[in-house]
Amino acid sequence: MQRLLAWTADWLAKTGSPTPRIDSEFLLAFVLNSTRLQLILRFDQPVQGDELAAFKHLIRRRARHEPVAYILGRRGFHDIEVNVNSAVLVPRPETETLVDFVVAYLHDSAAVAGPVLDLCTGSGCIGLALLREMEKTNAIRDVYATDISAAALEVASANAVSQNRVLLAARGDLFEAVAPDLRFAVIVSNPPYVCTADWSQLEPDVRNFEPRLALDGGADGLDLARRIVAEAPYFLLPGGLLALELGSRAQALPICALAESRGFTYVRPTQVVGSATYLVTALQPY
Repeated sequence: MQRLLAWTADWLAKTGSPTPRIDSEFLLAFVLNSTRLQLILRFDQPVQGDELAAFKHLIRRRARHEPVAYILGRRGFHDIEVNVNSAVLVPRPETETLVDFVVAYLHDSAAVAGPVLDLCTGSGCIGLALLREMEKTNAIRDVYATDISAAALEVASANAVSQNRVLLAARGDLFEAVAPDLRFAVIVSNPPYVCTADWSQLEPDVRNFEPRLALDGGADGLDLARRIVAEAPYFLLPGGLLALELGSRAQALPICALAESRGFTYVRPTQVVGSATYLVTALQPY
């Protein structure tokens, strides 16, 4: 097994995988119906012929830059695991930090009572991770989730069912899917923020497999972020939190300025450690 993994990692590295050894271990563990940790503890175990054939098939898919998460059909995120396919983005560690910001607000004694809205929900990973965190303290709030993609909402709804959690999902363009009389304690979103001109420069794993609808944010990447900031005051409770993920400081600063012009207070751009990603957080005034 060790020789097989070493050879596979070397081959994947030549095809352009940035994490060839990890990819190899995850895919072999999947074939052997084990975890990656169990695999590492069983390095002496031989791989049988049918297992080797299945492994080679998965490795060929990865060599064409198909994301490992799509090959496995799942991805760990925060304290949960979600099923994913090409209708939704692969959840990223940067977005876990966005969840952490919202959790910190919800656990604060000054947080207002009310439901949570997850815009551009995709796989539902943000909303479902928040539900998981709220379960830990028995402080459950309703979590609404919207997406313009029917296929994405199918994934999010299926993830909620498989986790035995209630995600109130509705299809629509941002707030169009929300009843006009609803008000939220938190509005959170990881909207599309890739600049259209940068599309051709993305890694092939992203450009050739992940949904452009969930990534392309227009000329400067801020088309949806601007709309969210402009419309959020009509749907936030006094003292409520708006939290967005964006791609850079150059994107975060104009969105912060827009939030301030819309009357938000305590507007903050925060860089995610080890990443170019920025989070913008703001509070609706009382």
